[in-house]
Amino acid sequence: MHVPDGFINAPVSAAAGVVAAGAVAVSLRGARKELDERTAPLAGLVAAFIFAVQMLNFPVAAGTSGHLLGGALAAILVGPYTGVLCIAVVLLMQGVLFADGGLTALGVNITVMGVVTVVVSYALFRGLVLVLPRTRRSVTIASFVAALVSVPAAATAFTAIYAIGGTTDVPISKVLTAMVGVHVLIGIGEAVITMLTVGAVIAVRPDLVHGARGLTAPLKLRVGGELIDATPVGAAPAPAASGSPKKLWIGGVVTALVLAGFVSFYASASPDGLEKVAADKGIDSKVQPHGAADSPLADYGVKDVTNARLSGGLAGVIGVAATLAVGSGAFWVVRRRKGAATATAPANADA
Repeated sequence: MHVPDGFINAPVSAAAGVVAAGAVAVSLRGARKELDERTAPLAGLVAAFIFAVQMLNFPVAAGTSGHLLGGALAAILVGPYTGVLCIAVVLLMQGVLFADGGLTALGVNITVMGVVTVVVSYALFRGLVLVLPRTRRSVTIASFVAALVSVPAAATAFTAIYAIGGTTDVPISKVLTAMVGVHVLIGIGEAVITMLTVGAVIAVRPDLVHGARGLTAPLKLRVGGELIDATPVGAAPAPAASGSPKKLWIGGVVTALVLAGFVSFYASASPDGLEKVAADKGIDSKVQPHGAADSPLADYGVKDVTNARLSGGLAGVIGVAATLAVGSGAFWVVRRRKGAATATAPANADA
C-alpha cells in the first residue's frame, strides 16, 4: 500500500507530513519508556524483519497481491510507540533506497501504514487481551484479530485522505469499496504472518514481547498479612529467561536475510492492492516519476547486475542490512537518551 507521488495533492501531502512528523516526535518520547537494554536490539530487528517480509507479496485474488504492512506486528512485539518508529524507518529506507513509495508521499505512507495500523491494532489487541484468559494463546489470537482489522483500517484511512486531496476525479464510494474489499483479503495474510511471528517469539522469549508482559506473573496468596508467590502443587517453577536476547536476535537476522535474499525471488509479481485499485479506477492517471528512480537499488534490484535472481537477492540483503543498521542506531540513541534522563533525575531532585 505504498502511495506514490502524484496520488495526493501537495497541500494534503504536506498536512499528512505534519501529522506523521508529530506522530514520530510523540513516539520518540514514548519509546523511551518501552525500550531497555534487552528490547532495544529487538526493535531494530523488528524493523529489518518487516522490511524483509514486505518483499514477499502473496496472491490474494486474480491479478492482485498483498504484502505485510507490519504495524500490528511491531506494536505487539516492541510496543506502540516503538512500533510507529519501526514502520517509519522501513518506509524511509524503501522510499530513499528502493524508490518504493513516493518521497512527497512519505508523510501519507507513515500516517496510513504506520500510525493508523499501530493505533487501531494495538487498541484492539489490548482490549482483547483484557477480556480473554491471560494465556499465551490469547495473545496470539488477539494478534491475529488485531492485524486482520488493521489492514482495511489503513485502506479506509487512505481513502479518506484521497477524498480530501486526490488528484483525480473518481467517485470516493467506488474507491472505498474496492480498497476495503481487497484489503480485507490482504488482512488475512497479514493476520497469519503476525500470529505466527508473535507465537514464535513468545515460545522462545515471552519476556521480550511487549504485548505479553504480565502473563507470567505468579499467583499471589495473602499469608499472615503478606503477599507471597503461589506455586501449584506438583508444578515446577517457571524457568528464568536468559539475560541476553542474542540468540533470538541472530536467528531473526538470519531469517530476515534468507527471506529477503532468497525467498523474495518467488514472491507474486502481481500488483498489490493499492496498485490494482488505482489502475482499475483510474486514480493513478497523474502519478509522478519517483525522485529516487535512478537509485542503484531502485525497484529492488542492483543496477548493472543482469541476473534477476542475484540482483533481487543482493538488493534484499542490502535492504535488510541498511534497515537493521539505521533502526538499531536510532533505537540505541533513544535508549541512551532514556538513560541520560534517568541519571539526571536524582541529581535534579537532590538540588
